[in-house]
Amino acid sequence: MSSASQQQATILKGGEWLIKESSPFETFIPEDFNEEQQMVKDMCASFLDTEVLPIVDRIDKLEQGLMPSLVEKAGEQGLLGTSIPEEFGGLGKDFITATLVNEGLGGGFSFSVAVAAHTGIGTLPILYFGAPEQKAKYIPKLATGEWKGAYGLTEPNSGSDALGAKTTAKLSEDGKYYILNGQKCWITNGGFADVYTVFAKVDGDKFTGFIVERGMEGFTQGPEEHKMGIKGSSTVQLYFQDCKVPVENVLGEIGKGHIIAFNILNIGRLKLCAAALGGAKRAFNTSIEYANTREQFKQPISNFGAIKNKIAEMAIQIWVCESALYRSSKWIDNKEVELLGSGKPFNEALLGAAEEYAIECAMLKVFGSEVLDFVVDEGVQIHGGNGFSDEYIISKAYRDSRINRIYEGTNEINRLLTVDMVLKRAMKGKLDLLNPAMAVMKELMSIPDFGSGDEQAFDAEKKLIANFKKAILMTAGAAVQKLQMKIEAEQEILMNIADMAILTYNAESALLRLMKLSDQRGEGQCQLEADMARTYLYDVADKINKYGKDAINAFADGDEQRMMLLGLKRFTKAAAFNSKEARRRISAKILADNRYPL
Repeated sequence: MSSASQQQATILKGGEWLIKESSPFETFIPEDFNEEQQMVKDMCASFLDTEVLPIVDRIDKLEQGLMPSLVEKAGEQGLLGTSIPEEFGGLGKDFITATLVNEGLGGGFSFSVAVAAHTGIGTLPILYFGAPEQKAKYIPKLATGEWKGAYGLTEPNSGSDALGAKTTAKLSEDGKYYILNGQKCWITNGGFADVYTVFAKVDGDKFTGFIVERGMEGFTQGPEEHKMGIKGSSTVQLYFQDCKVPVENVLGEIGKGHIIAFNILNIGRLKLCAAALGGAKRAFNTSIEYANTREQFKQPISNFGAIKNKIAEMAIQIWVCESALYRSSKWIDNKEVELLGSGKPFNEALLGAAEEYAIECAMLKVFGSEVLDFVVDEGVQIHGGNGFSDEYIISKAYRDSRINRIYEGTNEINRLLTVDMVLKRAMKGKLDLLNPAMAVMKELMSIPDFGSGDEQAFDAEKKLIANFKKAILMTAGAAVQKLQMKIEAEQEILMNIADMAILTYNAESALLRLMKLSDQRGEGQCQLEADMARTYLYDVADKINKYGKDAINAFADGDEQRMMLLGLKRFTKAAAFNSKEARRRISAKILADNRYPL
């Protein structure tokens, strides 16, 4: 490791990467996992291989008691309480280790959904917002899996508009209970959970969280839903008919339920990306094994360029997703440590850290779910006709993946949130977008800088990333100036800008990982990683250009339009690169290993 790697890098605030150059020494990459984290990773893989995957058909048939027993087994191995403090029966591990568990258990189909719901939305609301007595009562049993958790937010007429819920809560005459009336739908683990976090409006307008236990008077559930995928995941409706919930089961403050719901979603979005990444790796390995064994024209189909291209692109997307996920996880972990050091209790520390990086969590949710969808779709294509058969597990992976783009906020909502959060932080003075945007517009009027010709390693890639950011600032700044308050109604433009941001964040994360590995190993020892990072940068340059053009053409015209389109072309111009040969090198390494190599 060179002396340069000993530098102390400043950790950027949420969204700040958009206007500042990042350092490879600020990031965390999978190659940095310590021995204990590697053991956790192996334990998760072993659990899926021995306990879950051999019985996926039984799980899909919703065999009575099977899923709850698997959740309990995971609890016995400590996989449910990774980030729960030791005082409540957990392991008290850091955020990166907890993220690794989400990834490691992410390839278990319906089981992955059940365990993620339990450890996330089923447990965290009580852990982070519960009163001391509530935490003492519920968290130890949730940490071990003795009790299973679920979360009741969605209603038939309120999905993305969570605050439009109609379920009501009214204080009883004796003041001992809140009487809940209404229904919830699409409740994961709803058929077997013991503890539910349910949201209702007190007196018709105060959105509030409640802890509801199975068996409470007036609380019933509907039959299991029949779904396109994740068939083994229990999904039911919940009904509340004069349901009596003790006043001591109010979660947090009356009228502050939105704080619980939205803060938990920040963490849930990153966790979903991790689980999707784990699922993508499993599906990818299945496809590699098939490509190496399936013969056509007297040779394995992995010999053909069209298949090599697919294998390489799947690997690139997974590798980039890893890079962005653990970079963000490290930021959250660092912020949590900082807040703990300032005297914040553990719950406020993690919630504060997740809120700081809510922008990145939203982007990760979009990217991770779409990477998984891409990988399973190409996996089916590699399997050909067999991929359409239930006899091959890739068909199940294909069906199960689709839900990820819908829950934890649809990908459309998360794209809109990404831009909305950036703009709101700018308006509050937390993020200085105005001066960098003005500098970019000034640069457009000047003669382009062609450089000195004496470039150091990665200078070209770093300049390309910097230019991507300029393209975003130029487009977003002009759109806000032109449309002002009307921009909220221009969702197509906002989603174009969000896609530019997501691709840029991913590209920078990939480059930082490559730079850090090159520093650790020495230049020339990272051929595979260099091929993946540079191929991704080369490809996204055109994509960013397309999203930028679509946005600019939607709000600008005349000289303004022509100037910005010329600037966009300048900012997204990548050097010539033989991506075909790079993909062939990538696929050769992967096919030789017969698995994802990193």
